[in-house]
Amino acid sequence: MTDVAMRSRGLVALLVGIALMAGANPAHDADYPNRSVRVIVPYPAGGPTDLIARLAAQMLTESFGQDFFVENVSGASGVRGALMVAAAPGDGYTLMVATGDLAIAPVMSSKVGYDALRNFVPISIISRSPSVLLLHPSVPAKTVREFMALARADPAKYSYASMSLGQNLLNTERLFRLTLKLPIVRIPFPGAAPILSSTAAGHTLVAYIGLPPATPFIKEGTLQALAVTSPKRSPIAPDVPTMAESGLAGQETELMIGLVAPARTPPSIVDLLARRMAEFVARPQTQERLAVFGFTAVGSTPEEFAAHIKSDIDRAAAVVREAGIKVD
Repeated sequence: MTDVAMRSRGLVALLVGIALMAGANPAHDADYPNRSVRVIVPYPAGGPTDLIARLAAQMLTESFGQDFFVENVSGASGVRGALMVAAAPGDGYTLMVATGDLAIAPVMSSKVGYDALRNFVPISIISRSPSVLLLHPSVPAKTVREFMALARADPAKYSYASMSLGQNLLNTERLFRLTLKLPIVRIPFPGAAPILSSTAAGHTLVAYIGLPPATPFIKEGTLQALAVTSPKRSPIAPDVPTMAESGLAGQETELMIGLVAPARTPPSIVDLLARRMAEFVARPQTQERLAVFGFTAVGSTPEEFAAHIKSDIDRAAAVVREAGIKVD
């Protein structure tokens, strides 16, 4: 056999091998999932994100006939779990239920170690919920405007409680410092529970936190709700006006909880999971369960979720710049 013939035969064999390899992935994807799938929750068990993740994992288990099991990997406002998922293979067998902190953490710190757009593939937004501005009942204000007047008259009295990191920190800076320009002091806390406990006890008279954990305090009268940050009033707090109704335009922001995967996860798997999640959140029983947690069902496409992450990054960068927040 001549050298030319041998090289031609070798080239044909190489091309056939490449074609077979290219055809292997769709067949593998079509068989997805053929084993258990790990769903990382980057927060402690028992919180809203964890509860929604377990609800979604149960649905996916029933839908696919394979076990989707939740694993809590908390630490550093979600960064520890996100890093684990970013380093996982992009094969669809490691997923994560994330919040807006996924996008915001790299803006807040150069040491985070991941890029929200490059290291993850958005699948679907599961649910959304607003934040709420709260006062201790002793504060003689019934509206945001009345509170503003009190805070400007005696700023030393009205310190406010918020998260020490992440989306909540940025939203409070945008509201109190950039919009209202109130000279009041922020008291940072590591989580929602201590924020609510401190404000209910009157140690801090003002709080800004997600609506779901605050709802029991509002219903009991332990805390007074002035305004929510959703475009429309929340069905779980219909008597509480929106920020826009309170005269503050541009303060709309909601906590989004969604499903993501590591980068390089095949589009066929991403699309399949997105379709199943859309079917899941469209069920009336799902919407009822999410409403009990204080959330509204969404069920977005991967493209819509990606656009939301990009919007979160841009908004966070603007607040960091305008409020002069130190980024390490």
